Amino acid sequence: MNSDQNKPSADENSRLIGNASRKELLAWALYDFANSGYTTVVQTTIFSAYFVGVIAGAAQGLAPGLSTLLWSLAIGIANFIVMISGPLIGAIADQRACKKRFLLISSVGCIASTALLALVGPGDIGLGMVLVTLSAIMFAYGENLIAAFLPEIVPEENMGRMSGYGWSLGYFGGLLTLGICLAYITWAKQRGLPETHFVPVTLLITAAIFALAATPTFLWLHERAMPVALYQGLSNLQIGYARLAHTFKEAARFRDLLWFLVTLGVYQSGVSTVVVLAAIYAQEVMGFDTQSLIVLIMVVNVTAAVGAFICGHLQDRMGSVPTLAITLLIWIVAVIVALFASKTAHMWIAGNIIGLAMGASQAVGRALVSKFSPTERAGEFLGLWGLVNRLSAIVGPLSYGLINYWSNGDHRMSLLSTLAFFIVGLVLLCKVNESRGKAAALMGDAG
Repeated sequence: MNSDQNKPSADENSRLIGNASRKELLAWALYDFANSGYTTVVQTTIFSAYFVGVIAGAAQGLAPGLSTLLWSLAIGIANFIVMISGPLIGAIADQRACKKRFLLISSVGCIASTALLALVGPGDIGLGMVLVTLSAIMFAYGENLIAAFLPEIVPEENMGRMSGYGWSLGYFGGLLTLGICLAYITWAKQRGLPETHFVPVTLLITAAIFALAATPTFLWLHERAMPVALYQGLSNLQIGYARLAHTFKEAARFRDLLWFLVTLGVYQSGVSTVVVLAAIYAQEVMGFDTQSLIVLIMVVNVTAAVGAFICGHLQDRMGSVPTLAITLLIWIVAVIVALFASKTAHMWIAGNIIGLAMGASQAVGRALVSKFSPTERAGEFLGLWGLVNRLSAIVGPLSYGLINYWSNGDHRMSLLSTLAFFIVGLVLLCKVNESRGKAAALMGDAG
C-alpha cells in the first residue's frame, strides 16, 4: 500500500486541533468584528445615552440618578442570568460538541432583540429594559462560545496573537457600525428629524451589520470537538452540572486559573463600568451630544484596536501577566484623568488612554484563560471566564449606579469605585504564576 494513502488530506489536516486555515482564522476573528457593533451602539454609546436621557429621562418624572440605576439594573440582570447559565452551556457544548449550533442560536437572538429595540420610545421603560436584558444575554452567550473555539484553531504559543487580532478586528467592526450610524444621524439632523427617529434606525443598522458580518463564521469555522461518551442517559442540564462539579473538584490543580479568574473579576468590574457608562458620563458630566459621543467612541475604537494588536504580540513575547500589569497601570491613569477632567479636551485625552487600555486588557485576559484551559474542556473553562465577566458586569455598573443614585447623580463620586477596581486588580495579579498555570493545562490534556 502507498504510504501517502495514510496521510491526511489538506482539508483533513486543516481540521486538526490548532491547525486552522487562514480562511477559518479569519472567520473566527470576523465574529468579533460582527458583534462589536452591538456593544458599541447599544451598551456603550447611542442607546445607553438615549435610554437615560429620553426613554427614562427627566421628562418621565424620575428622580435624579434613577434612570442611570435602571440602566445598570437591566445590564446587571442580564449578566446575572449569564453568570448562572453560561458555564452550563459551555459544558453542554463540550459534551455534545455543539458550540457552533449554540453560537448560531445566540447570534440570532441578539440580532433580533437589537432590531426590536427600534420599537422602544420615550416612556417605554419596561419594554426597553426587557429587550436590553435579552440582547445582552444573547450577546454574552455568543462571546463565551466564540472564545471557546480559540484553543481549537491555534497552538498555545499563538493564542495571544490570535486573540489580539480578534479584538483588534472587533474594534474596527464597532468603528464601521458607528461610522454608518453617524452618517445617518448627520443626514437626519440636517432634515430636522428628531432623536426619536434616528436612534431607532441606528439599532436596525447595527442588527443588519451583525447579521452580515457574522455569516462567514458559520460558513467557514469548523467544530473540531467530538462528542464525549461520558454521562450517558443524563439530560443536557444534568451533564452540565456533572462536568462543572468535576471542574470545581479539580480546583487545586488549576489554582492559577482560578486565582486569575478572581483577579479578572475585580479589574473587569472596572472595565465593564466604563463600557456601559462611559457615554453617560461624557453626556451628563462633560456635556457631549450624540454626534460628539459617536466621534469620541469612534476614535477610542481606533486606539483600542491598536492596543489589542500591540499587546497580542507583546504577551507572546514577554508573557501575559506582565503585559496585563502594564495595561492595568494604563487604566488607572485613564480613570484619574477622567475623574479630574474639567474641559472637553481632557475627556478626549482620557478616552484615548481608555481605548488603548481596553483593547489590551480584553485581548490579554481571554488569551490567558485559554492558555490555562485544557483543550478538551475549552468550552467549560471559557464558560467560567464568561461567568466571571458577567459577575463583574453586575458588580461594576451596579456599584456605579447605586453610588450615583445615593449621591443624587454625582458621577465623579461614582467613578471612584471604578478606580478602586483597577488598583485592587493590579495587586491581585501579582499572585498569578503563568508558567505553573500553563503546565496545569497541559496535564489536563494528558489526563
